[in-house]
Amino acid sequence: MKLKLIILYFVLFATLQIYSQENLLVSLTIPANLKENANAVIRSNQIDITINSVNDMTVYEKRIITVLNKEGNSNIDAFVHYDNNVKIKTLEVLVFNQFGAVIKKVKKNDFKDVSAVDGGTLYSDSRVKYLEYTPISYPYTIEFVSEINTKNTAFIESFTPINDHFLSVENSSYTISFPSDITIRTKEKNLEGIDLFKEALQNKISYKVKNIEAIKPEAYSPSLVDIAPKILVTSNKFALEGVQTEVEDWADFGKWMYQDLIKDTHDLPVSTVAMIQNLVKDEATDLDKARKVYDYVQNKTRYISVQVGIGGWKPFKASEVDKLGYGDCKALTNYTMSLLNAAGIQSNYTVVYAGSSQRNLENDFAAMQGNHVILNIPIANEEDIWLECTSQKLPFGFIGDFTDDRDVLVITPEAGKIKHTKKYTTEENTQFINGSYTVSNDGFIDVKITVNSKGIQYDNKYWLETETERDLDTRYKKRWNYVNGMRINNMQINNNKLDNEFVEDVSFVAPNYSKIVGNRMLLTVNALNRNTDIPDRYRDRKLPLKIKRGFKDVDEVEIKLPEGFTIESSPDNALIENKFGSYKIEIVVKDDSTLLYKRELVINDGEYPKEDYETYRDFYKEINKLDNSKIALIKNQ
Repeated sequence: MKLKLIILYFVLFATLQIYSQENLLVSLTIPANLKENANAVIRSNQIDITINSVNDMTVYEKRIITVLNKEGNSNIDAFVHYDNNVKIKTLEVLVFNQFGAVIKKVKKNDFKDVSAVDGGTLYSDSRVKYLEYTPISYPYTIEFVSEINTKNTAFIESFTPINDHFLSVENSSYTISFPSDITIRTKEKNLEGIDLFKEALQNKISYKVKNIEAIKPEAYSPSLVDIAPKILVTSNKFALEGVQTEVEDWADFGKWMYQDLIKDTHDLPVSTVAMIQNLVKDEATDLDKARKVYDYVQNKTRYISVQVGIGGWKPFKASEVDKLGYGDCKALTNYTMSLLNAAGIQSNYTVVYAGSSQRNLENDFAAMQGNHVILNIPIANEEDIWLECTSQKLPFGFIGDFTDDRDVLVITPEAGKIKHTKKYTTEENTQFINGSYTVSNDGFIDVKITVNSKGIQYDNKYWLETETERDLDTRYKKRWNYVNGMRINNMQINNNKLDNEFVEDVSFVAPNYSKIVGNRMLLTVNALNRNTDIPDRYRDRKLPLKIKRGFKDVDEVEIKLPEGFTIESSPDNALIENKFGSYKIEIVVKDDSTLLYKRELVINDGEYPKEDYETYRDFYKEINKLDNSKIALIKNQ
């Protein structure tokens, strides 16, 4: 009798497991709250990581995801990177229709297999297998199973249930098992309100979450990485590219990286060392020498796209880059570092999270982090210089919004250290407009303008110097799209890389700019820097307000009024000041036919509660209204 009960229990358990699995494959069973704002739903994601030893790790993943519409196709993520140290043991996909019937099977050899590198032979062993599938209808479900074995235990995948907007999660689990001589550390982030189960045993740590609703992006909100739930995982002992180490903090981590990954890669040919020394021999300061070396690198090399983590963390030798003339961020940064060393200038290889999100490295959690490498040049008693070594266009010492204002790991021969990259302040992110325009009796305007941009506003424009005249014409017409029928007569651009200053001299004409009604003319005063954007409205905003970068616009424009017209009415001067910034306009009458229009807009960076968003939106609505203020002119009798 007891044996029958045991058998019955296992039959029921197996039946429930089968039912549960089938339930996940049927899109009709998705809870309504998980469909809201979702393009795809992760029905189940199981990640099991087993560290067998310091240089042996197995990663198993089984993910079931239902794609609800075309936009959700990008969330399938059915791919695996591999190289000489990463072997694929299992790779397969099953595709199900909305009712749970299998409509396609994809085996390991059916996956697309391509180089993980965009050109070049430095990383010929870095490859990726990915699913290429074109759905015939929606919704459909993908079951993706992969298992890899790697000798590199430095890269332990974090537990990130949600990695995109418009993606919800029904169930997700993460387990890491490890031997007793290895210590696993974790850091939990953004778990408030999450249905979380955690179990920490002597040699195993497990997490489970369920029912996480999709996050819909909102304008002026924090980046997803700053709000999505995440658990970072790292080991105190690990191996990378055959090198084993043990680290406890960023100082240890940086020392290991320099000694085992970087130190032996500065093998420049003797002829190149001599050439660099001759190149800089007449420069007066180390800064001038560094500028000369940076210019040489920009002219000699080109960038090939390889993220940090692919192709290893060890940069290729400087001699290879010197010979081939190309490399990824690691290779080009290390090459520039080697050339600066030949010129007698200290510089430091630096790991960073690149991108407009301003993502910081976790300064209290030493682990493999970052997706990019830049170069740091310490200057005594001054701000450090930061170099983007992959760009052939950026000025010396200018990094722009790709790596600005974030915590990074600076690696020296002695240790690693967390530093903060250059923050471009509101007062530095400037645009100054000096110009004039003449209004004819029939509403025609003739404009001459000089635009001077610095800081992040320089970053938004410096690349225009490489545009064709036709493309530049198109971009200017888009910039002033509220001026109908404009014809550009002249475009002169000066990219002052020494001062990181971008100067545009533009002249254009446009018919019917002002509106004529009888003997009156209505003239919108702000012709050259009119705000046309109002932040989106949200009836139930979910996310805080974040203004990532502040800026300052200052305009001074002389206006020549049409002959035979006098001012009947004019907008009042205005001043708005609040915690978000300020806005000021002033119209000065120089004489009967000449006005001077002055405008200043300052927006401050900062984070504010979601309740402040509507006030911020109202601020922009008022700016929009004042930017469209009109002068009424009347024709003399």
